[in-house]
Amino acid sequence: MKMKRSLCTLLLVVGLLGTTSVLWGQKSPIITYEVSMPDPATHLYEMKLKVTGNSKDTVMLKMPGWMPGYYQFLNYGQFVKDLHAKNGKKELEISQIDVNTWKIVTGGSDFTVTYKVLAEKEFVANSYLDENRAYIVPTNNFLYTDEWLRNPVEITIDLENNPAWNKIATGLKQIKDNTYLASDFDILYDSPILVGDLEVLPSFEVQGINHRFMGYKMGEFDAEPFLKKLKGVVEAAVSIMGDIPYEEYTFIAIGPGRGGIEHLNNTTVSFDGSQLQTAEGMNRMLNFLGHEYFHHFNAKRIRPYELGPFDYSQENRTNQLWVIEGLTVYYEYIIAKMSGAITEDVFFDDFNHHINTLQNNQGRKWQTLAQSSYNTWSDGPFGTMNVEKGKTISYYNKGPVVGLLLDFAIRNATQNERSLDDVMRLLYNRYYKAEGRGFTDAELQQTCEQIAGKSLNGIFEYVFSTTELDYDTYLGYAGLRLERGMDNDIETYRLVKVENPSVLQKKILKSWLHEN
Repeated sequence: MKMKRSLCTLLLVVGLLGTTSVLWGQKSPIITYEVSMPDPATHLYEMKLKVTGNSKDTVMLKMPGWMPGYYQFLNYGQFVKDLHAKNGKKELEISQIDVNTWKIVTGGSDFTVTYKVLAEKEFVANSYLDENRAYIVPTNNFLYTDEWLRNPVEITIDLENNPAWNKIATGLKQIKDNTYLASDFDILYDSPILVGDLEVLPSFEVQGINHRFMGYKMGEFDAEPFLKKLKGVVEAAVSIMGDIPYEEYTFIAIGPGRGGIEHLNNTTVSFDGSQLQTAEGMNRMLNFLGHEYFHHFNAKRIRPYELGPFDYSQENRTNQLWVIEGLTVYYEYIIAKMSGAITEDVFFDDFNHHINTLQNNQGRKWQTLAQSSYNTWSDGPFGTMNVEKGKTISYYNKGPVVGLLLDFAIRNATQNERSLDDVMRLLYNRYYKAEGRGFTDAELQQTCEQIAGKSLNGIFEYVFSTTELDYDTYLGYAGLRLERGMDNDIETYRLVKVENPSVLQKKILKSWLHEN
């Protein structure tokens, strides 16, 4: 059935599945959402929320203030326009409590809420809508109440009125044509949706599990060598962790730009395939995608105690973003090297970059790694927002460097029988799989020391103090040293191999480089 593009409409029905679960002493209501886009050029989503079976006299509806994976308060409620509530034809009283919260006096009746969401910023953490595609960041679009967060959610996407937009990319589980299922609002909020006339690359399997790559305006490039290298990166990550915890994984390319956000079984990334024409561009893209992919282990499942269950109404601060972000940077290089996608020289240069950035930043004398994690909500992930220059660091730089030293410390303490890989596996299996929770600061250090078989206070001092890193000792465990120089009055640092390494040094370096 063909209709004019101006009538392009996407219908999302988000329904609580008639569950008999009881929350706060009452039967859960049935909730449905309809999302339509009668005029995409206006960048406005039109939202309709229907609540059936409500018994609460007053309902506090909230729009999330942030989205997991992007640790900045975005106040998504600021994009809500023209919010109204009715019981049949009767207008209900609405009071806006703050930018993200509305109080609706329902009288214990069923009700319908309509509102619009402005989506005009092209960014991975914001919804976007134009004539070419619809990118839905669920935390940017769907109101919730605290009481209903744990309810299952069913989403039906009706594309009948928009034949040009014939593909949907999402990590949500499809249960029938254009109908998807999330077990609760946390899963819904973790599952962005991209709709349009999307490009689809050939899928690949890892241990029998399907991996898809699809998106908007992906550019001109040779897909075969790119996907071969990407598959190798995924295989390397899986080999480290020894598990695949999803039924299918989807790389969702939202278009050119910047940014990527990790999710349990998918990632949304800004992607321009034309960057793959050079070896440098290919390496950079594989690092980027490997980083976001490894996050489904380290961040979504291996996670600090503070990050889940989420409080979407306020900042969720933790000292350990250096673990889930910094160590993921570390592993993006490890899995690229393991897969054969990069050379030893490129591998070393990746670490040289972070060492040079850290050592030439006076902020390392002022801010600890834990502080940079905790303060990211105000300082920004790179420590450059609203703060005095030279007083902050980034966990994206110091995190992988401390991870490097930590790995060598464990390898040296165990005669290379154990490594940071064993720590990651133990955190994954103990806290995520066995206990279903995140780990505390103390538990992280205890786990590292359990694997090392000795105290690692020296390493963890680098997390909670501004003590200068002892490169000579820790790099020396792997037969490496830091060569120092000057270039236009700027100090330079470069990893080089020592002469006449010991048997253990050679063993550690060879293992770390994943050389046969």
